[in-house]
Amino acid sequence: MSISVALAAYNGGRYIREQVDSILCLLGDDDEIVISDDNPSGDTRAALADIGDSRVRYIEGKGKGVVSNFENALRSCRGEYIYLCDQDDVWMPGKVKKTRAEFENGAFLVLHNAEITDASLNPTGRTCFELYNTNTGLIRNLIRNSFVGCCMAFRREILDDILPFPDRLPMHDWYIGLISIKKGYKIALIDEPLIKWRRHADNVTGRATSLGQKIRFRIRMIGYLFP
Repeated sequence: MSISVALAAYNGGRYIREQVDSILCLLGDDDEIVISDDNPSGDTRAALADIGDSRVRYIEGKGKGVVSNFENALRSCRGEYIYLCDQDDVWMPGKVKKTRAEFENGAFLVLHNAEITDASLNPTGRTCFELYNTNTGLIRNLIRNSFVGCCMAFRREILDDILPFPDRLPMHDWYIGLISIKKGYKIALIDEPLIKWRRHADNVTGRATSLGQKIRFRIRMIGYLFP
């Protein structure tokens, strides 16, 4: 079982080294972290310069935003199992072992819980599953997405269903979750938090959207699901 971690970075210098270090100690010799940097002139590359581990592959993004950046990382992944990853969280020791067990039990996509923290990794007392009332219903996830990318891993076969991402896709993880539900893939939920999900003022994802945007995004998603 080889693993590829698809990590989308943008000015990640502040937190990315801590994140990468937390991942590398969980990976095997044949696994990899693919880091797509959407701002190569920023501080991400410098933060990784002395890492000295061949399992870390740095590539330049296209400068077209988070969805395009994740697609760039995914297209470079070589592993059998793909883990989505943000630049500023921290993986907990049991993440790979416990998600692997679900794949061995037939799951095609695994979604686990996360401990929500502040910028200094202090727990807030809340979890991702609590925040989003996580479930795997299609209508429910069209109305309110509960597929958070930093908590997702899936079999490589799903790449054939999701790439290339459609034009003007609101968010990659939402789309991957909905496509997986529609295709009838076995989805496993792990209630145990397996990452520290750092929430801070500079987060790229999770920002507020207007009511009009929410409606347009959902109409767009329905069109992608039922062309």
